[in-house]
Amino acid sequence: MCGIVGIYLKTKKYEKQLGKFLSGMLDGMATRGPDSAGFAIYSKEKKGFYKYSICLNNLTQDQFKKKISKFIKKPKINIFSDHIVLETKEKPKKVLGILNNNLNEVSIVGYGKSINIFKQTGNPKDVVKKFKLSSFSGTHGIGHTRMATESAITTQGSHPYSTAEDECLVHNGSLSNHNNVRRVLIKDGQKFNSENDTEVAAGYISNQISKGKDLEKTLKNSLSDLDGFYTFIAGTKDGFALLRDEIACKPAVVAETKDYVAVASEFQAMAHLPNVNDAKIFEPKPGVVYHW
Repeated sequence: MCGIVGIYLKTKKYEKQLGKFLSGMLDGMATRGPDSAGFAIYSKEKKGFYKYSICLNNLTQDQFKKKISKFIKKPKINIFSDHIVLETKEKPKKVLGILNNNLNEVSIVGYGKSINIFKQTGNPKDVVKKFKLSSFSGTHGIGHTRMATESAITTQGSHPYSTAEDECLVHNGSLSNHNNVRRVLIKDGQKFNSENDTEVAAGYISNQISKGKDLEKTLKNSLSDLDGFYTFIAGTKDGFALLRDEIACKPAVVAETKDYVAVASEFQAMAHLPNVNDAKIFEPKPGVVYHW
């Protein structure tokens, strides 16, 4: 059992409060996933710049700065507990190569022009405080609270998973054919950093999108390609999409107002949102992709 949440702002009215809203939603899902938590926040692009969310693991901030400065001139580094966000005009192919080949002590959590990703083991209420989620602004975000089933309780085993630029996924459920799907995707060039079934689903989505399929079509295809019980929230820089498998034993509820769309495993995660009592509340239908 895990908890998933997402909120997409239709207007600019609440952009400065996005982090506060998402923080409250994750707090509300703490009982569904006490092992770890994580979130992705999307904000407006800074022209010409890419952001790389990185977990330092056992490397110190000073050690990272010293090492990365050998390869990238005057890197801009923002510190968030044991995570950093590296901002640079250098393209992903170069930066990812530098990190993988010369700073393999760290873990790349995600990258893109719009996305920031943070995740950590521990109670979700502590995790959101550690990364000061309430201080973030943005256009949309998704999050996850985890009760581990498929892999160890580690930062790398936490959600969201990001397997391509400005893409990420959170998932409640389990996949039964993830090992077979992983092998197929690896042959097709997809790389994985954990044994988690959710990373396989994220890699599947990225692989499909890289071949020209849009997010909605990709999720529809997943109904036949991914076996198991699941509810997905998949994020891109343009918004996010929700899908429950055709059995739909994993819960989800949607609250929609003129200002936002919120998704959660349980309504209690959305009870603090503005004007939620006036929202259109509904349970997503099985096997149907909802895209905002």
